[in-house]
Amino acid sequence: MRPTLQFVSFCLCIFMPYAHANFVDVVAKIKPSVVGIGVHTPTSRPQNILRGTGFVIGNGRYIVTNDHVLPTLLNESLLQKMAVFIGSGKNAKVREAEIVATSSLYDLAILKISGPALPAMTLANSDFIADGSFIAFTGFPIGGVLGLYPVTHRGIIASLTPIVVPAVSAQQINLKMLKRMRNPYLVYQLDATAYPGNSGSAMYDMNTGAVVGIINKVFVQSTKEAVISNPSGITYAIPVKYLHQVLRDNNISI
Repeated sequence: MRPTLQFVSFCLCIFMPYAHANFVDVVAKIKPSVVGIGVHTPTSRPQNILRGTGFVIGNGRYIVTNDHVLPTLLNESLLQKMAVFIGSGKNAKVREAEIVATSSLYDLAILKISGPALPAMTLANSDFIADGSFIAFTGFPIGGVLGLYPVTHRGIIASLTPIVVPAVSAQQINLKMLKRMRNPYLVYQLDATAYPGNSGSAMYDMNTGAVVGIINKVFVQSTKEAVISNPSGITYAIPVKYLHQVLRDNNISI
């Protein structure tokens, strides 16, 4: 074996176990900050319907998720309430939540819950992170079918890409694409696979646990891939810089 290869092998043997152990600690720290977003109907069975994932920031009472995850209509006659599901397993607790800010442009929503504060995640700064950066996200990919058990996926930033691409012809342009073209911005494309229930999950740095983006499985894909007859399995994430902007625009101090 060449000396250079021997050195590389030595480094891998030394540092890979440490990196793995560090990531295990990061995931353990992240999990208590991961919550479910959905609807609680005390008069129905099942009482709880999970629509997506969220995560805790700030003082432990602010929750971030995707705007499209929020219920569009609640049935007051059935006493339906928007809810945040905390804890894990089949006996997760329910907290009522109120919407304090939304952004249809960035598909972000910020909720506020009452009661004891939850462990909060740290937001990274507004800088874009480079292609090839290692990331992970933790959420509920298949909803609450099997109980509230957070699942972690990992991958890399595959590309920093525009949210909408030019259509080949005018016939392919729809209203949603036109709106995005008026307010273009960049999103992350990932090589990790997310599922609809992951929408709203925090995408975080594998080493530090700092939030660098928000997983978006539906909203971005429907715009960016509008010219594709069969949408791909590519996963996208909204950079955290836009969450910082929504927080500033709504005077929310965390």
